[in-house]
Amino acid sequence: MSLLIIGSIAFDTIETPIDKVEDTLGGSATYICLAAGYFSKPNYIVGVVGDDFKSEHIEMLEKHNTDLQGLQIIKGGKTFRWGGRYHENLNDRDTLFTELNVFETFNPQIPNNLRKTEFVLLGNIDPPLQMNVLNQIESPKFIFCDTMNLWIDIRKKELLEVMEKVDMLVINDSESKMISGEKNIFKAAEYIQKIGPKYLIIKKGEHGAILFYEDKMFSIPAFPLKQISDPTGAGDSFLGGLAGYVARTNDISFKNIKKGIVYGTCMASFCVEHFSTKGLENLSEDEIENRFKEMKELTEF
Repeated sequence: MSLLIIGSIAFDTIETPIDKVEDTLGGSATYICLAAGYFSKPNYIVGVVGDDFKSEHIEMLEKHNTDLQGLQIIKGGKTFRWGGRYHENLNDRDTLFTELNVFETFNPQIPNNLRKTEFVLLGNIDPPLQMNVLNQIESPKFIFCDTMNLWIDIRKKELLEVMEKVDMLVINDSESKMISGEKNIFKAAEYIQKIGPKYLIIKKGEHGAILFYEDKMFSIPAFPLKQISDPTGAGDSFLGGLAGYVARTNDISFKNIKKGIVYGTCMASFCVEHFSTKGLENLSEDEIENRFKEMKELTEF
């Protein structure tokens, strides 16, 4: 099965204790598409870029099973740019600059032939834009949704309306507490599940993630790495791997989504080993399956 992905496409300038890169490929939709492309195909991206978006990036996305008919290329416009500097712990970062450029007026338009796509992934964009997408989709089977603390701060009402309509919400532990007002992560999960999403994933960074479904839970650690080069895109790669696997198998059971989370964890680990999207660009099926087996051995008892 295919996956319809809506999100940002950007050029990033990133500085970590390891190194610094400038104007490198980024954006939520980009990481999601690359990770998902190893599982579901084709995946349809809906986003916007300027005419400074390089042909090599278009070719690379297409190589990874991404259909670009929903990509808007604005003539004379500049692609969204973001710059950030990570602290020594690689968990905290400072935003150095944000240039929205063509993304400032992004109005997602789903091509008519894609409106019946059964699996839909709403990347981390303004909740009114997410709702706009939902209003264009016809009878989806499963909707994944990501968000961030900014939207909880300034668009909470609109975000809650989106949450009522999605099947899975993916957030981190601090965002779960912001939405619910609860300090305890399990009470926060209970509060959020009552709003609407059947499945809830709360990410805990280097400590992994927890899946909540009805009265069931599933917890998984992050894959152990001795060195992380760049954490940018880890959460999007996790979501892309998870959603891509679920779409490929066309199975939204709790058991299968647990397996998808393991694949998502593997894709996030590949992502952070290199800067930008480099860790996701040239993986083999054997590499992914071997890491999946390592995760299984790590968690079995």
